[in-house]
Amino acid sequence: MLSIHSAAKKATQLCDGISRREVLKIGALGMGGLTLPQLLQAEAAAGIRGSQKSIIMIYMVGAPPHQDMYDLKMDAPSEIRGESRPMATNVPGIQISELMPGIAKIMDKCVPLRSVYGSPNGAHDSFICYTGRPTQNQPPGGWPSIGSTISQLQGPADPSVPPFVGLSPDAGHPPYGSPGLPGFLGVGNAAFRPSGPAEKSMVLSDITLDRMNDRKQLLQSFDRFRRDADASRTMEGIDQMYGQAMDILSSGRLADALDLSKEDPATRERYGKGSPAKYGDGAPRNLEHFLMARRLVEAGARVVTLNFGRWDFHSRNFSELRDTHLPWFDQGLSALIQDLHDRGMADDVSVVAWGEFGRTPKINKDGGRDHWPRVGGGLLAGGGMKTGQVIGSTDRLGGEIDSRPIHFGEVHATLYQNMGINPHSTMVRDFAGRPHFLVDNHLAMPELIG
Repeated sequence: MLSIHSAAKKATQLCDGISRREVLKIGALGMGGLTLPQLLQAEAAAGIRGSQKSIIMIYMVGAPPHQDMYDLKMDAPSEIRGESRPMATNVPGIQISELMPGIAKIMDKCVPLRSVYGSPNGAHDSFICYTGRPTQNQPPGGWPSIGSTISQLQGPADPSVPPFVGLSPDAGHPPYGSPGLPGFLGVGNAAFRPSGPAEKSMVLSDITLDRMNDRKQLLQSFDRFRRDADASRTMEGIDQMYGQAMDILSSGRLADALDLSKEDPATRERYGKGSPAKYGDGAPRNLEHFLMARRLVEAGARVVTLNFGRWDFHSRNFSELRDTHLPWFDQGLSALIQDLHDRGMADDVSVVAWGEFGRTPKINKDGGRDHWPRVGGGLLAGGGMKTGQVIGSTDRLGGEIDSRPIHFGEVHATLYQNMGINPHSTMVRDFAGRPHFLVDNHLAMPELIG
């Protein structure tokens, strides 16, 4: 939150006349205490590219039951198949859950994935969704998320909009609230995380030149304080970022993208509202985040991540799906995909929705499904991909991959390729200067891009 101090001197001023309280407030601009110049460091090094390609990634917190959504097993015993019934879609031969009528109507624009694997142990962590890699055997600093990697490689499409935005409030279980971490690419490539009052501080309206200079002085004072306090090289070159930081603060483009009151009322109604409250230790079921994601990529963001709900249904799996999660999720996701097509953005914006693993074929004694890392599911759309098809299959019980295993890394390779980045020749360097490819020996999916 940015604020302007009054002309009257405060008792707790720093040596340059700026109060310590004002200095600390600067660091809270929706970025977990990081300043805009810090976040823009790596972007300047990468340069501004002309591409307007984007990715919207929906992390389905806690791992949804694939066999109750995209991969129903009607021939399995009752303790396996559950309560969901199939619904025909607008693509002959493809059926999904009756609780997803919105997606069923636009299946020609979607690709259900029925054989996703790669989670090594079934532990709850968003990491594999955001990186395509497990958490084990990481280089110093850790693997960066796809948002941070694209921030490093392509920089901002518009100097007043951060390339990587995370619509993910903190959660009781920290990985549930992660937008994707920057890893060894550093804080300059962290997600910009707008939330609450930070939005109101992103527009400089009705401010005189003196007050604008005052705000600039506050930015400089805070960054000098942080730079002097940090003996590492992570702050090096930060002064060059003042200009871009002020672009973001003064242009209003980012704040406009986050201001849903500027959206057509009929469009807002189509997306719906959902609930802004967190679900347990998970994320909100906020349908307005789907709309906000579209507005952000339209404004120039390259990667937007959002976290939805808490799908860890060890008990009451079917009532949780029916009453608290799946209808809202279906509404938000189908509205987003159709909206991208209506606006002529579908070829440029890749959409992926998934969780960290699947759920057990057998329904437990509490009416739930437990962790099942052997196979899960997901949904792809947009990005110029060949849609209206299903990729992969599982056996009769939905517990083992029957055909076309799909690793998380393959999906990531495809997303990079959709962004105009060759995932097999492009490398990024870790803290020690060692180069790393973007994915681990996984090719882009030929079914989607061939």
